Amino acid sequence: MVKLIVAKASNDVIGKDNDLIWHLPADMRFFTQTTKGHIVVMGRRNWDSIPLKYRPLSERINVVISRNKEFKHPDCLSFQNLEDALAHFKNEKDRDIFIIGGGQIYRDALDKNLVDEMLVTHIEQDFEGDTWFPAIDAKKWTKKEILSYIKDEKNPYNFKVFQYTRTKI
Repeated sequence: MVKLIVAKASNDVIGKDNDLIWHLPADMRFFTQTTKGHIVVMGRRNWDSIPLKYRPLSERINVVISRNKEFKHPDCLSFQNLEDALAHFKNEKDRDIFIIGGGQIYRDALDKNLVDEMLVTHIEQDFEGDTWFPAIDAKKWTKKEILSYIKDEKNPYNFKVFQYTRTKI
């Protein structure tokens, strides 16, 4: 199954200067627990933004999309486009494929209807940024809350995680 996982602000911002804007350890824990043991697909700039001590993301197959034919890294598989990466795993039965960003990869996946399910963290705060998550078409998705978190000393913003499943037509 192809899934998408993202954290976005109330104003749909997901990043600035190729980095996360917020620090929410509880949401990062959710991300890690959800994607561990699976396949994570990301754009090259997203890969570059992961601090070296966390790259590659442990206990996951890391896949990087780059238009640069020369891009190779010993810790990941690389493909020139999302479709080729997904085709590589078309017979995968035991692991899910998680699209983890960035903005262009999310847009491509949604524009081309490549995603079966989304896990979207809605942070109850606006942020300034330079990368946004595309608008979610409510007609195409059924939304269900799966987690709610009230801010605390380590997590400065309230957030909720919603599971979006493709609406059957």
